[in-house]
Amino acid sequence: MKISYNWLKQFINIDWDSNKTAELLTDLGLEVEGIQPFESVKGGLRGVVVGKVLTCVKHPNADKLKLTTVDVGLEEPLQIVCGAPNVEEGQTVPVATIGTTLYDKEGQAWTIKKGKIRGEESHGMICAEDELGLGESHDGILVLSDTIKIGTPCSEVFKVENDEVFEIGLTPNRSDAMSHYGVARDLKAGLLQQEINKELITPSASNFNVENRALKVDVEVENNELAPRYCGVTMSNLIIQPSPDWLKNRLQAIGLSPINNVVDATNYVLHELGQPLHAFDAAKIKGNKIVVKTLPSGTKFTTLDGEERELHKDDLMICDSEKPMCIAGVFGGIHSGVTENTTSIFLESAYFDPISIRKTAKRHGLNTDASFRFERGIDINNVEYALKRAAILIKEIAGGDITSEVVDIYPNKKDDYQVFLTFDKINKLIGQEIPRDTIKSILSSLDIKVQNVTETGLGITIPFYRTDVQREVDVIEEILRVYGYNKIDFKEKLNASIAPTSKFEDYKLQNIVGDLLASNGFYEILANSLTNPDYNKLIDGINEEHDVHMLNPLSSDLSVLRQSILFSGLEAISYNINRKRSSLKFFEFGKTYHQFNERVENKHMSLLVTGNRAEDSWAISTKKSDFYFLKSTIDSILARLGIVNTSSGYTKNSIFSEGLTITFSKKEIVSFGVIKKSILKEFDIKQEVLFADFNWDNIVEAAKSNSIVYQTIPKYPAVKRDLALLLDNDVPFKKVYDIALQTEKVLLKNVSLFDVYTGNKLPSGKKSYAVSFTLQDSNNTLTDKKIDKIMEKFRYRYEKELGAELR
Repeated sequence: MKISYNWLKQFINIDWDSNKTAELLTDLGLEVEGIQPFESVKGGLRGVVVGKVLTCVKHPNADKLKLTTVDVGLEEPLQIVCGAPNVEEGQTVPVATIGTTLYDKEGQAWTIKKGKIRGEESHGMICAEDELGLGESHDGILVLSDTIKIGTPCSEVFKVENDEVFEIGLTPNRSDAMSHYGVARDLKAGLLQQEINKELITPSASNFNVENRALKVDVEVENNELAPRYCGVTMSNLIIQPSPDWLKNRLQAIGLSPINNVVDATNYVLHELGQPLHAFDAAKIKGNKIVVKTLPSGTKFTTLDGEERELHKDDLMICDSEKPMCIAGVFGGIHSGVTENTTSIFLESAYFDPISIRKTAKRHGLNTDASFRFERGIDINNVEYALKRAAILIKEIAGGDITSEVVDIYPNKKDDYQVFLTFDKINKLIGQEIPRDTIKSILSSLDIKVQNVTETGLGITIPFYRTDVQREVDVIEEILRVYGYNKIDFKEKLNASIAPTSKFEDYKLQNIVGDLLASNGFYEILANSLTNPDYNKLIDGINEEHDVHMLNPLSSDLSVLRQSILFSGLEAISYNINRKRSSLKFFEFGKTYHQFNERVENKHMSLLVTGNRAEDSWAISTKKSDFYFLKSTIDSILARLGIVNTSSGYTKNSIFSEGLTITFSKKEIVSFGVIKKSILKEFDIKQEVLFADFNWDNIVEAAKSNSIVYQTIPKYPAVKRDLALLLDNDVPFKKVYDIALQTEKVLLKNVSLFDVYTGNKLPSGKKSYAVSFTLQDSNNTLTDKKIDKIMEKFRYRYEKELGAELR
């Protein structure tokens, strides 16, 4: 939400600099995320001064140019070449001096420099209206009044407004602060705690007066539950034209584009008081009647953006006697708004049910300034006041008369909230005692009335518009917010209960693995659990019937909970590659969701690797992240968690073009491999990506069943022996490895593959494995005889079971 500081000062007279005010607002819970400068004329006309044309003659080398001398208040006049057809001697004109920065219609900056034009020096520029950003005309230079003093900065002549705009990260519960008045109200309360008592200045509606009753529009509200309060008034003899500069500046400062004086006035009051309003062209209201009602599902309605929409039976509509004119509280219709031909209006101010407006806005994918406020809850007691305020403002800037009494349909008055606030509860929750007079002062500054006072507490009345303050704890939160969290003392002594936990707790294992991966160059990502349902079609193993659907999705691309952790990771990969970061190593802890008889959540950890293992460096040769790099990372994770005695085999997961699945006690703990190109294509990824999906729940169980055993370093040396085995091409090293461990379970410490050879010198369909075996006895030195006997056992089993030959 954008708040203009100049506008805010209209409600509260404060001379603080913007940073100090922003700090106080943040302390009050209205977090100021940034402060942006605003100038009503871009560049602020800095460097542009008033000048007097002393001489004006034809350029000696150009027919359409003139050579002028201009007095700008310096010791010597400036020589300026000008191409405007209307420049003449004796004129008072705006002059952009050397070094001045001006902006074109697209906002691109350009700087005035000393130069030569057709051989004649030019020391500035006499400006047209559009060149200064003061209008659209480029017919000629702008001629000013002769009464203006030479050398006067044009920023003073055209009253350039400089403002500072707060970007406030408004939380959804603070509907009371969705306006400049609401922010000023909080600011007043905060200043009072600093012993600065400022009056809150509210716009007066006392001069609201009905001139005549020439235009009556009847109002009928068929559904008082969806429209608890509805007000309206007619105005006639209006002149639709551009708004005055001060109003344009206010709206432009907060990012709104001025339209015309009537529409701008309604937008102004919306951001001033937080009350949405809508102006209907009275001539387009059939039967001079407004009907607030719902319409049958499927009814067609074209909104202001030109889009035809199908209405839902629960959408509240503003209609005339024949047709719908507006989606109540959300968006106007294309045929009922104010145009340049409008002369009379029906001005609407209402309170609509927040839940109804929220659902309607979601259904139609509309998010307007009005719906933003209605769906959070506005001040129902402010409806008539805001209507009168807007009518007075429209009269000031568009002329005309108020030509009807105010229609106010409010059959069931909304009651304020009644709460009894106990002093003991305040002290207990806050942790220290706040003076009772301070509590009363804070409540009063927030429009919370103290009805009665007892020894134990206060009976208070909370305004209906404070929808977030309905309980005792809510009131205490308000007290603490205004009193100041920074005023609460820290205790010298901290008491805590420490519960014994297992070293196999989920979060502890997660931290261990996260630290391991981060130290090896991986970055942790946190992706959205909501995903696009179309992704499910990319994997055969995902059944769309098991999707968990959102009841009110933000968009169709975020309408289901993910069944696979892959796709959100690929979105992150694609995002980074598109920004020239092609070497990536990511990991994520997250959940997948499936709808069976009940919703099932499974925790996963994923690894995503693509590009090179490390950044290019003169000291390190660049290596590509391949299948074996990913496998070594997975082996490191399992080893770090003490998970041994695993089995592996080719994966059946349809994600991979090639991959493996590792199991422990017949339970799958991780599947990994190379992602299919057809899947990568959907994310516009053209390079190889490797993916590992850990079933984290099974990982935690596996880690619990394995304990790390510490052993002393053996006194006796290890011995290495090698075998060169000629094998069929389809024999994996895993079989060689498993046979070795089965053959010698005590003395064999390690089996490694250090060379693979395939070539013309080998028989067809054969390959050569060079395998190293590490043997060690903890109690004795191994003899050659014993070593040879073990190696002979290896050879025999390889020949018998794998058909191997020694080379």
